[in-house]
Amino acid sequence: MSAFTAVDVIRVKRDGGVLSDAQIDWVVDAYTRGAVADEQMSALAMAILLNGMTGAEIARWTAAMIASGERLDLSSVPRPTVDKHSTGGVGDKITLPLTPLVAACGAAVPQLSGRGLGHTGGTLDKLESIPGWRAALSNEEFAAQLRDIGAVICAAGSGLAPADRKLYALRDVTGTVEAIPLIASSIMSKKIAEGTGALVLDVKVGSGAFMKSVDDARELARTMVELGGAHRVRTVALLTDMSAPLGRAIGNGVEVTESVEVLAGGGPADVVELTLALAREMLDVAGLPDADPAAALRDGRAMDVWRSMIRAQGGDPDAPMPEANEVEVVRADRDGYVAAVDAYAMGVAAWRLGAGRARKEDPVSVSAGVVLHKRPGDPVRAGEPLYELRAEQPEKFPSALAEAARAVTLAERPPAPLPLVIERVE
Repeated sequence: MSAFTAVDVIRVKRDGGVLSDAQIDWVVDAYTRGAVADEQMSALAMAILLNGMTGAEIARWTAAMIASGERLDLSSVPRPTVDKHSTGGVGDKITLPLTPLVAACGAAVPQLSGRGLGHTGGTLDKLESIPGWRAALSNEEFAAQLRDIGAVICAAGSGLAPADRKLYALRDVTGTVEAIPLIASSIMSKKIAEGTGALVLDVKVGSGAFMKSVDDARELARTMVELGGAHRVRTVALLTDMSAPLGRAIGNGVEVTESVEVLAGGGPADVVELTLALAREMLDVAGLPDADPAAALRDGRAMDVWRSMIRAQGGDPDAPMPEANEVEVVRADRDGYVAAVDAYAMGVAAWRLGAGRARKEDPVSVSAGVVLHKRPGDPVRAGEPLYELRAEQPEKFPSALAEAARAVTLAERPPAPLPLVIERVE
C-alpha cells in the first residue's frame, strides 16, 4: 500500500502547510499514472493557487515533473545549447526570427514550442502556415538537425514531462492557470527536460499577458531563474511590455510574413529591438558574448539558417502565405494620434476571426488575423486605415470588429513612449 493518500496531501496544502519531498514525488507520479484522479489534482492545484509554495516545494515539484518522463541528451551537439521561452502574448512571433539568428551566431537552439489557446498565438500554428512544414520530429531527428543546422523549432514529444502535459490541460479548465508555482514548474520542467544548457525567459507584462503587473511578472521570473540554477541550467529573464501587440501582424500566416521581413533586414522596429535584445542575452549565457546578432541580420546569415531550418522540416521557404478571402479595413474617424492599442482586445479580435482556438482540439485558420496600419504613438488623419481584419468567412467580422473597436484609443497628443524591456532578472 502507498504511504500517502491524495486526500492527505490535499489537506496539507489546503491548511497552508508545506509538502514533503516524498509527498510531492508521490502525488506527481501517482497523477501521471492515473492513481490520483483529476478532481483530486484539481483540488490540490486550487490549494496551491490560494496558499502558494515555498521555493523548496517548487524545486521538488519541478524535479518530479521532469522525472515523470525522459530527459533529452544533447551531448552530441558540438555547439553550446541555449533556448528561449516566452510566457505568451499578442503578435509575439519573436521565436521565428530569433531561433535562426542565434544559430547564425554560433549557438544551437533546441526550441520546443506549443500551440495557441485563447488570445495568445502558438508558434507551431504559425509555422504550420508554411506548406509542408511539420512540427513532429523524433528525438533522433531533433538532435541531428541541431548538429547540422543549429536550429530547430518543433513540438515536444510525448515522453517529455508527461506530468506537465496532463496537469496543464487540467489547470486550463479549473481556473488555476495563474498559480505562479504551477506556471514556473510547467515551463521549467519542459525546458530542463529538453536538455538545453542555458535559457533566456521573456516574461510578458500587461493587458495581453498572463501577468498583468510588474510585481507578479518579477515573482514569476525570479522563481524560474532560481529553478534553472537549481538544475544547472544558466537562466536569465527579461520582463517585457505586452500592453500593445508586438509588431503589426497578429495571426498565423501574417506573423510568418512579418518574421521573414525581420530576417531580411526590415520589419517593425519593436520586433527587431526585442529579437536583438533576446539574441544578445542568449549568446551571452551560451558563452558567446562577442557575437554580433545585428550583423547576422544585415548580412543574410540568419535568413540562410531560417531557410535551411524550414526545408529540413519539409517546408517550402519560398511558398507564398495563403491570402484571406475577406478583408475589412477600419479607418480613423478623426485626426489625432494613436494613444493605445490594447493587446488583449486585439488578440481576442484575431481569435474571433479564426486565428486562435477556444479548445485545444479546435482548428485554426492560416490566413485569418489582424494587420495594424497604425501603432501607439503614430499620427493619423481622418479616413486613414487604422487596422484591417482578415477572415475566411464574412460572418466572423461583427464580433471581431466589436473587440477591435475597444482596442484602439485616439488622442490629440501622442502618448509617452514605454520601454519595451522593463527589467532584467538573473
